[in-house]
Amino acid sequence: MKRSDRGARGVVRAIGAMSSIAALLAVAACSDNAPLTTPDGQPVSTVTTRVAEVNIVNADRDLTKTCLAPTAPDAGQTDPARIVVTDPRLLDAVCALGIGPRVVAVTAQKGAIPTYLGPQLTSVPAIGEGPDPQAARAAAPDLVLNSSQSFGTGDHTFPGIRSATIDVNKDWQSQFQATADALGRSSTGKRLLDEFHAETQKTGRRMDAPHSQVSLVRFTGTSEMIAGTETFAGQILSEVGVQRPEPQRSPRSFTVTDKNFTDADGDLIYVSFQGEDGLEHGKKVLLSDRWLDMGAPTWKRVLSVDDQIWYGTSGLAAAWLVLNDVKGSLDGNS
Repeated sequence: MKRSDRGARGVVRAIGAMSSIAALLAVAACSDNAPLTTPDGQPVSTVTTRVAEVNIVNADRDLTKTCLAPTAPDAGQTDPARIVVTDPRLLDAVCALGIGPRVVAVTAQKGAIPTYLGPQLTSVPAIGEGPDPQAARAAAPDLVLNSSQSFGTGDHTFPGIRSATIDVNKDWQSQFQATADALGRSSTGKRLLDEFHAETQKTGRRMDAPHSQVSLVRFTGTSEMIAGTETFAGQILSEVGVQRPEPQRSPRSFTVTDKNFTDADGDLIYVSFQGEDGLEHGKKVLLSDRWLDMGAPTWKRVLSVDDQIWYGTSGLAAAWLVLNDVKGSLDGNS
C-alpha cells in the first residue's frame, strides 16, 4: 500500500471519529435535563446523600436486609406457617424473628406499614383498615396476631383460629418478647434480645460512647423538638452509653424556643425530619445563622437520620438499624 493511501485513510478515520464525538456531545447537550436511564430505558435511581449541607446517615440503606435470619420454634412448640397480623406495629417483631414470609395478610391503613421493613412486608396484602374476622378467615391463617389496640381482640374474635394479643402499651422489648412467645419462640426471643444488648455494650466500649454528648433534634413543619431519653432513639443511645447534653436529660421531649435554642447543641447533633413539611422547615433552620453559630454546626458535626426508624416505630429490627447508624456515624462529620 502506498504511503499516500494510508495517510488518506487515516484522515478519513479521524474525520469519522470527530463526527461521532460531535454527535455524542450534541446528544449530551440536549439531554442535560433528561433523567438518567438504564440501557432498557428504565430510570436510574439516584440516592440523595446530603440535605441542607448535612450528610445523611446510611443514605443508601438496603431495605431488603432489614429482617434478621429465619428462626426455628422452641422445642415442642407449634410453628405457624400462615400468619395474619391485625396491627402493623407487630410486624417489626415478626421481621426480627425472620419469619416475615409467613405473614399472608395484615390489617393496615394505606401507607401504615413502615417502609424500613422492606419489600417482604410492605407488599403483604391488606385486608382492610380494621380487623375483619371473615377476611382473616379467608386468608386461612394458623395464627392471628392481635394488638391490645386492635378492634375486638381475643380468641373469640376468630372462632376456630388460634390467636394471640400483644400489649403494645408496654416497652418495645416486652412487646418483642411477647410476640416471640406467641410465635413459639420464647427462648429465641430472649437470645436475640441478649445478642442486641451485648452488641450495644461492645459498641459503647469500642467507640468510647460515655465521652460523647449527643443531641437529638426532630424538625416538624413548624418547630424543632428535642427528643427525650424515653424516645426510641433515646433509649438505644442510652443503652450504648452515649451521653446527652445536660438540658436534654429529661425523659420527655420538649419544643425548642428562642430562649432555649442552644439546648439543641452538643458534641454531635443527629437531626431528623417529620414528613415533607418537617424537611422544608428543617432545611431553613439548618442554613440559618443562628443554627450555624452553634458549636456542632461550626465543627461540621451534624448528621441526618431517618425519622421513621429512629422515632416513628420501635422494635428489635428497627433497634438494629439505629445501632448500625450509630456505629457508622458517631465519629463522623457532616
